[in-house]
Amino acid sequence: MIEDLLPGTVVAVEAFGEEGVREFGDAPLYPQEEALLTRAVDKRRREFTVVRACARRAMEKLGVPPQPVLPGERGAPQWPDGLTGSMTHCEGYCAAALVRADDLASLGIDAEPHAPLPEGVLAAVALPAEAARHERLAAERPEVHWDRLLFSAKESVYKAWFPLTRKWLDFSEADIDLTAAATGPDAGSHGTFRARLLVPGPLVGGRRLGHFEGRWTVRRGLVATAVTVRHG
Repeated sequence: MIEDLLPGTVVAVEAFGEEGVREFGDAPLYPQEEALLTRAVDKRRREFTVVRACARRAMEKLGVPPQPVLPGERGAPQWPDGLTGSMTHCEGYCAAALVRADDLASLGIDAEPHAPLPEGVLAAVALPAEAARHERLAAERPEVHWDRLLFSAKESVYKAWFPLTRKWLDFSEADIDLTAAATGPDAGSHGTFRARLLVPGPLVGGRRLGHFEGRWTVRRGLVATAVTVRHG
């Protein structure tokens, strides 16, 4: 699912539901990772383990020896030298996407249950322009939970932003315009988005970026988003 949103240079490994837990849930953790779970409940331990098993399989596919994946500044995962990537997990789904740093400057992925956001969350994360577009999209394509999609897109934007800037990006500092595919058998269940940065963007390849581009899909009861930032 996530892989379909990313360039071919990116390796994505996913785990769905109980099948994914059976495949990855007993994967060993490194001592440094175990140390982070001393008070973790079962759900947290399971997601932590599965998503890191996905990441290590992606490392292997890129020819990099498996290594611990530890949280760094603001919780961002620390990747092996020469790689960049992103991880996500929600109820019933975990995924990791990795790429050689020579191929992409940054990437961010996110997955969420395809369900409405809890009451009050949309008002807290959406700019006035985003709220107006949400109202229009919800009327035109009610089969998509656009509020959850907007939230996921903002998460992917932040995950791509932080490795380039080492700075926080608030929900109010990127204006995201979601677009649904207009034709095809799955029209309405996938599309693209543009995130206009409302603060100075990162310098990439000698140019300052003013926006990020992303893609989204709704499938298997989930909404997934991905942002990739090219070098130039």
